[in-house]
Amino acid sequence: MAHSQDTHSPEADPACAVAHGEAAAPATDRTLVAVFASPVAGHLLRYAADLGFRGILLEPDAGRAAAVGTSGFEVVTGPPGDLDRTADVVVTDHHRPERGTVLSDLLARECRWIGVLGNPRHPGPHVAALAGLGVPDEDIARVHRPVGLNIGSRTPPEIAIATLAGLLADRNGRPGGFTF
Repeated sequence: MAHSQDTHSPEADPACAVAHGEAAAPATDRTLVAVFASPVAGHLLRYAADLGFRGILLEPDAGRAAAVGTSGFEVVTGPPGDLDRTADVVVTDHHRPERGTVLSDLLARECRWIGVLGNPRHPGPHVAALAGLGVPDEDIARVHRPVGLNIGSRTPPEIAIATLAGLLADRNGRPGGFTF
């Protein structure tokens, strides 16, 4: 595809230069924490690495964490102490009984964004779990659900792509979708 020199040239648009491989993508200081070992978490962390995220799998069950093995991303059993406003968190299994405790611990950190995967047509079970732990309503409201762009995703790779696209749109102050 040819570019006219006046509107879409790599020289005039740094993003265009990156897309054409003529410049390196800017360095980022982003962290993505995928909570609970799951197929979606694996895809999220693999794709997030290509987007410049530091990937962390938070799996509180030590046996499940050990089973992940060499994965190309950090695996921890508790929230890392260095999470800050650069960290996005996605809880990938809303059925796990420890979801409330893990979310409560994460809400106590300075994470930029926290979300829980799940069908928006059903109430989020994390709400009752957090309320039962005494988490204030304003903190519970910080948990996003659903997450990602509504692209009709069904498989773990599709869910991961929709989730990451939604995170990027939010991080970049964009609505996502096809509205420009």
